[in-house]
Amino acid sequence: MIKIDKALDIIYSTIEKKSKHIVPIEDSIGLVTAKEYRASFDLPRFDNSAMDGYAVKLNDAGKAVESREIIYAGDISKESIVDGVAVKIMTGAPIPKGCEAIVPIEDVDFLTKTSIILPPTIKPNAMIRWKGEDIKSGKVFLKSNTRVTGYTIALLASQGITHIEVYRKPKVVIFSTGEELKAHYEKIEPHQLYNSNAPMFYSRALELGCDVSYISSSGDTIEELKASVKEAMDSDLILTSGGVSVGDKDFTIQAFKKLGMEVLFSKVDIKPGKPTTFGKIRSSFVVNLPGNPLASMVNFEMFVKPIILKLSGTNSFYHPLITTRLRDNYKFKAGKYTVILGEWDGDTFKPLDNQKSGMVSPLDRADGMIVITPDVRLLEKDKMVKMIPIKISMESSKKCDFLIR
Repeated sequence: MIKIDKALDIIYSTIEKKSKHIVPIEDSIGLVTAKEYRASFDLPRFDNSAMDGYAVKLNDAGKAVESREIIYAGDISKESIVDGVAVKIMTGAPIPKGCEAIVPIEDVDFLTKTSIILPPTIKPNAMIRWKGEDIKSGKVFLKSNTRVTGYTIALLASQGITHIEVYRKPKVVIFSTGEELKAHYEKIEPHQLYNSNAPMFYSRALELGCDVSYISSSGDTIEELKASVKEAMDSDLILTSGGVSVGDKDFTIQAFKKLGMEVLFSKVDIKPGKPTTFGKIRSSFVVNLPGNPLASMVNFEMFVKPIILKLSGTNSFYHPLITTRLRDNYKFKAGKYTVILGEWDGDTFKPLDNQKSGMVSPLDRADGMIVITPDVRLLEKDKMVKMIPIKISMESSKKCDFLIR
């Protein structure tokens, strides 16, 4: 049995990024860039106006000047600014020769249709967007190993890039063991259970950006398990649930070993979910999780999530931490490395009242989890704790004042 941090170190050092492919930028959302991208031209491509206003000379501050033709965005300016003349210009239009500042329309007074009075003070270069001030030609504007978002697409499109090279999505295959399990769409007998683990893992892997396949529950014999394993071996990650403890029909690991799995660790010093195994069979990584829903969920978040993230190509595969306060005193039995699920309100963490390893109801209520060392018996109210987020929704059901005064 190994400690949590050692198990994670094995995962971090073993998992490698997957192969690359080229996709249209619109299809790259959520994927990870496989190379860096340099700008092929400046952005903005030319000096242009940041406002609707007038292109002027600084010497004309406070004076009445002649107002000339309008320069629109997309025009090629042939005007030259001289003393005593202002040229009307629209946002995004190229700056004419001799222009020393842009004065917004709302800051001028109108005398006639062809003359205006400029404000008494004009700052040099005011309201001018300079060529290359956003992105310089030849500079890296998108790093490799970056997860693509909708805002990344704006960067790429601004450089006229239509396709990018990304790591392909990890392929995950999921199956559960146990003849007592039935799919949630099947009819069950009183002695049977619905399989909640497989749909949970399937959906969570989708959320993390995987291509996911589901093999219906395997039987409990070695031969049935081997058949399921063979069917799953074209994947990057095989994820199973159940059959990893010491029961009379817990043959999952045996089935994998008979097909050549190298066990990288088996049994982790963690509560809940000690019987968690990580290995590799041919080119597929394998995680065998316990069958109890809460225990399997905790160990999915602790061990499977980093595997998926590293397979996806990102460098951000370590557990993020949110430092927060404990809402109330929390007392528990010491002696083991224990994962505590809880609710987080953006300010404090509150452990869930009832979170036994076989339960399902706490799973959807958990915003994050904290890990407690064996020597701790009591966490006092307002103690600062490090929370690993699970599902943090930063939207709020309460109106808050967000202004900094």
